[in-house]
Amino acid sequence: MMAKGIGARPAAPRRWTGTFAGLSLLCLAVQAVQKADLSGDPTVATINHSLSLLQRLQELLHDGNASDTTLRVRTTGSDEIKVFQAHQLMLSLQSEIFESLLHNQTMLTLHEPPDSAALFEKFIRYLYCGEISILLHQAIPLHRLASKYRVHSLQRGVAEYMKNRLASESNQGHVVGWYHYAVRIGDEALQESCLQFLAWNLSAVMSSAEWASVSVDLLLLLLERSDLVLQSELELYTGVEDWVATHQPDDSVVEKMLRSLRYPMISPNHLFHLQKQSPVMVKHYSVVHDLLFQAFQFHSASPIHFAKYFDVNCSMFLPRNYLSTSWGSQWVINNPARDDRSTSFQTQLGPSNHDSAKRVTWNVLFSPRWLPVSLRPVYSDSVSGAIQSIRIEDGRPRLVITPATTSSDFAGVSFQKTILVGVRQQGKVFVKHAYSFHQSTDEVADFLVHADLQKRTSEYLIDNSLHLHIIIKPVYHSLIKVKK
Repeated sequence: MMAKGIGARPAAPRRWTGTFAGLSLLCLAVQAVQKADLSGDPTVATINHSLSLLQRLQELLHDGNASDTTLRVRTTGSDEIKVFQAHQLMLSLQSEIFESLLHNQTMLTLHEPPDSAALFEKFIRYLYCGEISILLHQAIPLHRLASKYRVHSLQRGVAEYMKNRLASESNQGHVVGWYHYAVRIGDEALQESCLQFLAWNLSAVMSSAEWASVSVDLLLLLLERSDLVLQSELELYTGVEDWVATHQPDDSVVEKMLRSLRYPMISPNHLFHLQKQSPVMVKHYSVVHDLLFQAFQFHSASPIHFAKYFDVNCSMFLPRNYLSTSWGSQWVINNPARDDRSTSFQTQLGPSNHDSAKRVTWNVLFSPRWLPVSLRPVYSDSVSGAIQSIRIEDGRPRLVITPATTSSDFAGVSFQKTILVGVRQQGKVFVKHAYSFHQSTDEVADFLVHADLQKRTSEYLIDNSLHLHIIIKPVYHSLIKVKK
């Protein structure tokens, strides 16, 4: 059996709780008196030795001086035991669990899985100095320790670290693992952050080693979403096919996944190819042949005629956020805080093959300092005719996207606009923000509201440029009641 400890030798158990508590109360009292005495005095100065105090607390842990508690941490599945000489006051101040466990006890034996046991010294050190350094692979075991011993400040801190490091690069990926962990512990906020990141960066995830670690439940959740960002529905089909080949799930699972794909968003040529060349499709054709037949009908008729017989107000006929040039355009705006900008591009009228040759030209206006009505200048009736002063920072960015012309082809179709905002982390560009609206971003109160476009350090800027991807999503509406 191996034993590893911090400190030269274990000190005899002694009760120092009262002493430490008295010192803490004395410090608080002194601080209160100082604030009362020095407030308003022009000669006031602050003497701050907090860093040296933290250093002494760390030395207290390391040397085991005046310790009154022994923690024996046994690694699950191993004979290894790590011994820590600690102080009940410090443990109890940070953790209600330790406070309960140490009631009338001076020695505890704790059982931890290997990854948690490896970080226990780092965890205990945090309880003494309130500071900790974290790497990606340490996030889950540290969060697990913080949750187990109810160290709420560390629990919140690690969760925030995870939310802010979703785009960080790692060899095998980490977001999928963090999502599965969030599901296990019931952290809905972290779970939603991970799910949203995966949805907005699905193309990158599907081409990485992380794709193989996606669970059945997670994949089914992703397939339900309309905000997936990827090149095309065909790319999603290929990703699902690769996942199935790797995991070989039950037929019922494969069939549920296949029925979640949006075949009307795939061209007839590719659908024909899938029927004959895709091993997954060939094997499970009988469970999706009705969807394929409906997709071919959709492609062969005009959307208005098709809508007379089929319900088009469902997810099957709603495009996801496709990055291909048929559905939008990238727009890199250099120095976006300078002045108004405009651009134009074309998209296909709709995903139906009937509309494949029809194009819509879109005009786009970007204004970095548009003022909402509530902040616009108000002319006064006073003699001076003064105008209410407006600061430049009171304005917020705005984007307006309008078709260059109108057409009868637009009947039964409305267009949803989605703006993706790219950010760069560790040399790679990720989608971190997405906004959807119909006419302009006036409909979206938070559009770039925290962007700080005037600052080169803004997370929204890459080399002082704003990287946008504009996506036009045609949304079909039934003009006539569907015939039964």
